[in-house]
Amino acid sequence: MLIVMGSHAAMAQGDDPANGETDPIKIFERGQDAHAKRDFKTAIQLYDAAIKLKPEFPEAEFQRAMALLVTDHANEAIEGFNRAVSVRTDWALAYGTFGRTLATTGGNDREAERILRRAIELDGKDLRSLELLAEVRKRAGDLEDARKLISLASSLPTADATVWRHRASIEFAAGDKDASLKSIDHALMLNPADDAARRFRAELRLDQHDNDGAIADLRLYEKNAAAVNEFPAGYELARLYARAGQPEAALRLLEGLRDQDKQRAEVIALRAELSDDAGLSDEERAALEELLKRQPQDTNLLARLGSAYRRSDPVKSQDYYGRALKLEPRNPRFATGYAAALVQQRQFGQAEKVLRQVISESPDSYPAHANLALALFEMKRFAEALPEYEWLATTKPDIAVTYFFIAIAHDNLGEYQQALDAYQKFLARADSTNNKLEIDKVNLRLPKLRDQIKRGEGVKQKNP
Repeated sequence: MLIVMGSHAAMAQGDDPANGETDPIKIFERGQDAHAKRDFKTAIQLYDAAIKLKPEFPEAEFQRAMALLVTDHANEAIEGFNRAVSVRTDWALAYGTFGRTLATTGGNDREAERILRRAIELDGKDLRSLELLAEVRKRAGDLEDARKLISLASSLPTADATVWRHRASIEFAAGDKDASLKSIDHALMLNPADDAARRFRAELRLDQHDNDGAIADLRLYEKNAAAVNEFPAGYELARLYARAGQPEAALRLLEGLRDQDKQRAEVIALRAELSDDAGLSDEERAALEELLKRQPQDTNLLARLGSAYRRSDPVKSQDYYGRALKLEPRNPRFATGYAAALVQQRQFGQAEKVLRQVISESPDSYPAHANLALALFEMKRFAEALPEYEWLATTKPDIAVTYFFIAIAHDNLGEYQQALDAYQKFLARADSTNNKLEIDKVNLRLPKLRDQIKRGEGVKQKNP
């Protein structure tokens, strides 16, 4: 039995709470009346008076402990439960409440397990004790026993959505994602309004690459859940939207957070990832770096910082991406970011080696092809740059500047007709504001280029 020190903590008062009554049963009943009216202070005083007259009074000890729990005196409550079961050793209800209190107040898990097992021994249908014992075994790392216990709990006819949600979390921890998804489906069948279950199912669906199902759950969760404009609820929902490929929804939620929550390092980090460093201030970058000090092995955070410094400080960007790449050597996103930082520093040869390796393993990586095209172009290896730019144009045909580089490459190779065609494609897609400099350059070049073609100059296009 749990050994505790100390005695009842009598509450200060001037008068006798029992008003001269000497029958401990009657005093106890008056304590229950006060308890029912939520007058916990008076109830505790009356229970104390009853126990003083009848030291072995487990019912009064139990009720007093329940009142102490409600008034945030968990340690005293635990002592009371202990005294109650010491006197009445076959009281299943008291054992169950005692064990669950130990398990949920961050106390001694070993003692909680012993008390909970006794509660279940006395009452095999004690749903909450089975559920809490499963959690205790999960915390101890015994997932096999945890699964057995939660399965037993969920087999009881009184099992509700909360138990099935708990079962899903234990199955997930054990690595059985299929079973976890079935259990969370059952939880939502029992209670479609269980927001916690719906949010958890969205995470499970993301792990199963069911983005459409996850997005449907996230939208329902957002519609019904409270406090999505506060941290952490709004941040966590934004994080899940981001995983589901919904950056606009994620950014909308981040922007909807309270001003003080927007300054949290986690929020800044996620916004940096979603907005690709757009609008990040020096203070926000500093917040990311402060967060990194606490999480130095967080590769996504390293990559976010690499992206955040991509334009303003390519040396720092290279360092952050390099550290992420060292931790995950086969991550194509980190390798591409590292190479992009090399391109910014005009270390084109080194960047080429990294980018060709990325493309060999991830042939559809648009950022890798874009950076390789630029590196080859800057090294004036126009014939090698052209296939890369043509791949970019095929993949994203509406990006005007791609045709500008294709045209210049053909122009430098003396392939004037192909250059003219590419310049015209560029002008057809160019934006008069964003591409003004390039448009001016093309308009200056076109008259002379047409004249060169008319005179038959340049390399002739080979017949197919």
